Amino acid sequence: MASGTAAAAGSTTTIHDLPEVILSSILASVTDTRARNAAALVCRKWLVLERGTRTSLTLRGNVVHDNLYMIPTCFRAVTHLDLSLLSPWGHSLISPSSDPTLLAHLLRHAFPMVISLTVYARTPATLQLLAPQWPNLMHIKLVKWHQRSPSALGSDFDPILQHCTSLTSIDLSNFYYWTEDLPPALQAHPATAAALTRLDLMTRSFAEGFKSHEIRAITAACPNLQQLLVACTFDPRYIGFVGDEAIVAIASNCPRLTVLHLADTASLSSGRGDPEEEGFSSEDAGISTTALSELFSGLPLLQELVLDVCKNVRDSGATLEMLNSRCPKLRVLKLGHFHGLCLAIGSQLDGVALCQGIESLSIKNSADLTDMGLIAIARGCPKLAKFEIHGCKKVTWKGIRTMTCLRRRTLVEFKISCCKNLDAVSALRGLEPIRDRIQKLHIDCIWDWSSDKFDGDSQEAMLAYSHSFDDLKEFEQSNSVVVSFQDDGRLFWDHEEEDSINKKKKRRYTTDHPSGSGSSSGSGSGSYELKNGNGNGNGNRNGIWSKPWERLRSLSLWIGVGELLSPLGKVGLDDCPCLEEIQIKVEGDCRERSKPSQPFGLSSLIRYPQLSKMKLDCGDTIGYALTAPSGQTDLSTWERFYLTGIRNLTLNELDYWPPQDKDVNHRSLSLPSAGLLAECLTLRKLFIHGTAHEHFMTFLLGIPILRDVQLREDYYPAPENDMSTEMRIDSCTRFEDALNRRRILD
Repeated sequence: MASGTAAAAGSTTTIHDLPEVILSSILASVTDTRARNAAALVCRKWLVLERGTRTSLTLRGNVVHDNLYMIPTCFRAVTHLDLSLLSPWGHSLISPSSDPTLLAHLLRHAFPMVISLTVYARTPATLQLLAPQWPNLMHIKLVKWHQRSPSALGSDFDPILQHCTSLTSIDLSNFYYWTEDLPPALQAHPATAAALTRLDLMTRSFAEGFKSHEIRAITAACPNLQQLLVACTFDPRYIGFVGDEAIVAIASNCPRLTVLHLADTASLSSGRGDPEEEGFSSEDAGISTTALSELFSGLPLLQELVLDVCKNVRDSGATLEMLNSRCPKLRVLKLGHFHGLCLAIGSQLDGVALCQGIESLSIKNSADLTDMGLIAIARGCPKLAKFEIHGCKKVTWKGIRTMTCLRRRTLVEFKISCCKNLDAVSALRGLEPIRDRIQKLHIDCIWDWSSDKFDGDSQEAMLAYSHSFDDLKEFEQSNSVVVSFQDDGRLFWDHEEEDSINKKKKRRYTTDHPSGSGSSSGSGSGSYELKNGNGNGNGNRNGIWSKPWERLRSLSLWIGVGELLSPLGKVGLDDCPCLEEIQIKVEGDCRERSKPSQPFGLSSLIRYPQLSKMKLDCGDTIGYALTAPSGQTDLSTWERFYLTGIRNLTLNELDYWPPQDKDVNHRSLSLPSAGLLAECLTLRKLFIHGTAHEHFMTFLLGIPILRDVQLREDYYPAPENDMSTEMRIDSCTRFEDALNRRRILD
């Protein structure tokens, strides 16, 4: 018996006994970088297999400053290489201290199979150096936030179009250039241009964007495009604005398009806008419904469409109805300043509500969109999983709530911003039906504690809308909603929930017909008035429910300068057990504000146990960077206000945008902010989107497991020459050397 047991133990099969082909497939399916690195430490066999299956790599560190020997040579299978984050960030690969030709050859030798390249190309010389090394490149992404160097038109693009004849995709979304650079470069290399299938020209640093004749030239040179994303000018007051001629040319020149994004440069700004605006711009766009009809008819393969024109497109509903028949594969739709897109008159669906295949819909600045329109969209789009609404003044929480009830089974992502009637409390109340389903959420942190906000008796009749009997049957199949018709014709929606002591309560939605007769037909049409069981509209916990946000993993917030974050839990976001990432954008002019008397409230985020990533963007917070006038506070005080309490969070990764002084184009880490960041002892990655003094950066060396730190001036225009007292090439090198000398246990 003992010998049999020993034999059985000796013949135990482990994962090491798997054939290398199977083990390689297993390791290749692992996407997390740290998990792959851990697997490579198991044994030499696993190390070789992991390195041989790594297909994507982002190089960090300083390989230019006498560190060519640090280029790894064990990742021979890499096909996607990112060189845009090499240190010092934003500096040219061509350094006087090293041989640029030798660097290029070493990169080609280390990564011979690269077909996708991302590189910070500050000057055309960088591309002249790298493009010949990988002639089989299929995708290239250029990054540059510094101003365009004085050179001939198209000089930034000639090297890649000349040497990379297999190129199919070019991404210029983070690359600053002149719009007149691209058309002549494409026309000079017709074979390469004709082979392109994807062009991303959604460059955020443009002042005016591509003009009509430039778009016509680009699409004529690239007839096989399948994806086209362009930042352009729709304002008819500008010469060369995009109108009917350019719209029709896109459809006729590139009939194979599956993705089309046309966005006015004004829509690419990060500002929130004014929720008090009516939604109508001062000018109408030069786009007719006839041209839109030709666009839809000419692109039958379209799957994703963005038209964010920032100028009025009126009476668009009838034209948008054509999308359902002319573009049957359409799944993603984003519309900006389209009015009349869904009139929702009676029970008949119209406009965008007839696009039955839509899975993601974004509506911006639609002046006449109402709650009725939202309900019609929910009824007509049964696959809707992602929805965004921005700047729609007439929409209220009641429309949001009814929409989420209708699409409870499909909605997983919802964004609400810049809507006058949808502050934080209202937005979250409207989203209550999908609290246990939503995975990604954006709201504006506008705190309005009006006691009568949800008092049904103080509002006019909730909604006048129609439901088909099939829609109501969908509710009946829901686990959380029971729908039934009463003898008097009223419709009851009974939601069952558990309170803190596990007692079931019911909230009733009563339905009365406008005529007051109480009669009901099979279509269920009527006028709906929302009331809660307690009769005052406040419900449980003073209007906030106790059901957790079970699947919420990503939360995005907008908050005005000087406002506090601490009320976040009180408005209903107190229980998010799976929240992993939070993005906070602060916007406003702190020069008009008095000195803050209490912290912003980052410590209140400790209620989220899984929170590990945060993006704190104060880049649109304006103040005095240097000496503030008498009676004013400088930006260091505001940085202390926003970062106080970060020590209490268990963050692994932080992206931080310091506030700025626009008058001097200054975004820099201050002394208080450097000290406060150094108190977050769990940080492993820290990216500061601005500059900093070298001795401030040394504070960060006190974070025990900090592994990755970088200063990125990824805003336009990035400073051409760093100030003598801020981080320079030598300063970055000294800091990174000190960071890399530390022993990190894991």
